[in-house]
Amino acid sequence: MSKPSDLLTAPTFDYVDGAAPRLVLRGNWVITALADVDRELRGNPFSAATGLAELDVSEVEGLDTAGAYLIDRTLREIGGEPALKGATSEVQSLLLQARSLATQEENAPPVIEEGHGFVDLLERTGRNAEHMWQEALESLSFLGATLVALSTIVWRPAKMRWTALVSVMEEAGLDAVPIIAFLSFFVGMVVAFIGATTLAQFGATIFVVELVGFGVLRELGGVLVAIIIAGRTNSAFTAQIGAMKMRQEIDAMQTLGLDPMHVIVAPRVLAMMVMVPVLTFIGMLTAIAGGMSVGWLILDINPTVFFNRLQENVPIDQFWIGMSKAPVFGLAIALIGCRQGLEVGGSVQSLGHHTTKSVVQALFAIIVIDACFALFYQEMGI
Repeated sequence: MSKPSDLLTAPTFDYVDGAAPRLVLRGNWVITALADVDRELRGNPFSAATGLAELDVSEVEGLDTAGAYLIDRTLREIGGEPALKGATSEVQSLLLQARSLATQEENAPPVIEEGHGFVDLLERTGRNAEHMWQEALESLSFLGATLVALSTIVWRPAKMRWTALVSVMEEAGLDAVPIIAFLSFFVGMVVAFIGATTLAQFGATIFVVELVGFGVLRELGGVLVAIIIAGRTNSAFTAQIGAMKMRQEIDAMQTLGLDPMHVIVAPRVLAMMVMVPVLTFIGMLTAIAGGMSVGWLILDINPTVFFNRLQENVPIDQFWIGMSKAPVFGLAIALIGCRQGLEVGGSVQSLGHHTTKSVVQALFAIIVIDACFALFYQEMGI
């Protein structure tokens, strides 16, 4: 039974010099009683010692982590690897733990102090560029591993977790319909308002129909849905997989012979490639409805006139251009979310860092992919 802090025997030590120097410890080496002995040890009464042959802890009545660290610090200052006398298994464990922590501190990389000069700016730019290149290579590698897993599922459908696929489709797709429809409706209204304000100066308010049609079907419908999914679902993927990584559930899967690419990644990738086009279609319809409501209530454009003009002047290929981007957006969002989740370490800070990183990379990928599609269709003359 431990004694109250005011009844603890004060820690003391004796240094016995000679052919085989010994350090004898006595009392309770616990954090509440270390102040005085710490000052004595910092005085370094054995600075001339060339080593220590034996550490006698047989008279130590109590020891905690703080006391073990203090003892280990003293041993490192004296030098040598002394033999332990009278050490129980608990004392040995605490001393080994203190030594391992001290070794980690000594081997920790130095903190780089970033300057503010022009050369420092170039150095940071170079490091960031190299980091982006490494991220791109790792993403391509993960894409290859995902394609291999999907091809395996095509030949062996039994490897697919169909329950997980349906669950992800419901969570990431159906549950997102209200927010997709709500935001898309108001974006369509905003596009119509901006077009009406500008075109009214030229007496061409009726061309709001074409503006809404081309803008929503070709660009805004798919990009808006992808951005919403990146913020809503991509972060959820990273957090879910990261929590599984922290709880060592993924290690347990591998121990049972299950491939995380089949169990975790493949259902999410397939679900996003299926549901993002569906959500994009819904977003396009509600955005056009928002533009039509502005035309009807403010610009006196009858809904019948709106739909007739939309059908006559906006080719159907604009719809297919917008829809063709949706599966690629879904693939990119799922890949980034799953990869960042699998890279989460064992700390909460790592989970938060990779979740933020996942959303930022997904948004960046959406804009880049959309720009690549725009250049491609421009060269194709579509």
